[in-house]
Amino acid sequence: MPGSDPRHPGDRYPKPPYPQQDDDHPGDTARMEPRPDHGEESYRGSGRLTGRRAVVTGGDSGIGRAVALAFAREGADVLVTHLDEEEHEARETVRLVTEAGRRGVAVPCDIRAEEQCQALVDRAVAEFGGVDVLVNNAAYQMAQPESIEGITTEQFDRVVHTNLYGMFWLSKKVLPHMPAGGSIINTTSVQAYHPSPHLLDYAMTKGAIVTFTKGLAQALVERGIRVNAVAPGPVWTPLIPATLPDTESFGEQAPLGRAAQPAEMAPAYVFLASDEASYITAEIVNATGGTPLP
Repeated sequence: MPGSDPRHPGDRYPKPPYPQQDDDHPGDTARMEPRPDHGEESYRGSGRLTGRRAVVTGGDSGIGRAVALAFAREGADVLVTHLDEEEHEARETVRLVTEAGRRGVAVPCDIRAEEQCQALVDRAVAEFGGVDVLVNNAAYQMAQPESIEGITTEQFDRVVHTNLYGMFWLSKKVLPHMPAGGSIINTTSVQAYHPSPHLLDYAMTKGAIVTFTKGLAQALVERGIRVNAVAPGPVWTPLIPATLPDTESFGEQAPLGRAAQPAEMAPAYVFLASDEASYITAEIVNATGGTPLP
C-alpha cells in the first residue's frame, strides 16, 4: 500500500496552475510536467493478489500503469494492452511489473475490433492459463469546445467503440476463462454524473459503463464473479495534454484543489480485485477528490 503521509491530502501532490502543454494523441508520459506518479517509489504490496492473473487494458500509462504496478507488487502476473504507437510506454509498464518479480506481458491491441479482443483473451490464456481479474480501463476522449456541433461521426464512433464495445467484447470473451472468485473492474468517471459539455460523447459512454457494471454484476452473481467500477475525478495522465486545450487549471475544480495522480487511483482497483472485497459487487468506488456523486 502507499506509504504514510501526514500532510493534508490536497497538498500531497502539485496543484494548479500547471505549465500549459499540448501533445499529440495519445500523449507521452516523459513530456509531462509535472511527471505523473504511478506509485513507483511509494506503493508497497502485501500479498493481496498473490497468484492472480490480471489483464489491464490501456495499461501502458496513466491509471492503467499504476494499476499494473500495484497488482504486480501485490503478487499478480499482469498482461497490459497498448496501441501500436504506445509500445515504448508499455515497455516501461512491463519493466515495473517484472521488477516486482511478476510476469509482465504487453500486447498491442485496438479494442475497437472484436477480433483483436478475442486474440487478446486467447493470448492471456496462453500466457497465464486463465484470467482472474479483468480491468477495462482503456478509453478515448477528445474535447470539443463547441459541444455537440463539433463532434464528428468519426469521433463519436471512436469514443463509443473504444469505451463501450471493447469493454463489452472483453467482458464477454473472458468469462469462459475466469473462475469463480474472479473480478471485472471497469473504469467509469465523475463525468458519468457531472458531464462537461465539451466532453459530451465521452461522458455519455461513462454513464453507460455505470449501467453496464451494475447489470453485469447481477448477471454473474451465480458464477461467483464480481463486477465493480472505479469513478475517478480529474487524473493527471498523458490523455490530458493530448486531448484538452487547457492544462494550466486542470483539476482545480475538485474540492481538494488539484488533479489526482495515477498512484492515488490504484488502491481502489487493488481492493476491488482482492478477497477483502468478496462481499462487494455492482458498486462504483468514487475517487473524485471530494466531488459528491449519487
